Amino acid sequence: MRFTTRDAGAAQAFDALVARTLEGIRKEPGTLVYVSHIPEGEPLVRVFYELYADEAAFQAHEDQSHTRAMLREREQYLSSTEVTFLSEQAGKRPAPLEAP
Repeated sequence: MRFTTRDAGAAQAFDALVARTLEGIRKEPGTLVYVSHIPEGEPLVRVFYELYADEAAFQAHEDQSHTRAMLREREQYLSSTEVTFLSEQAGKRPAPLEAP
C-alpha cells in the first residue's frame, strides 16, 4: 500500500495512528510482516509491506477492531491511497511460529 499524506502535520498524525494500531497487529498470529516505510525524498509518503500466512489470516487482520478503527481514522490524513495485492511466486518467508 502507498499512502500520500496531506502535509507534514498529517504525516505525523498518521504515523502516530500507525504506532497505536501496531500494538494490536503485533498480537495477530497470522500477520507475518507489517512494516511502514518512508521512501527517500518523499517525506509525505508511506509505503506499507504486509505479509499474511494465508487469505484467512488477512481476513482475520481486516476484521480486528484496531484495523477497522485505523481504516476509518486514516482518511483525514491522506490525499491518496494506492493498494496493490501481490501473488507470491517465490522467496524467503519468516519461519512459522511453533505452537506452545
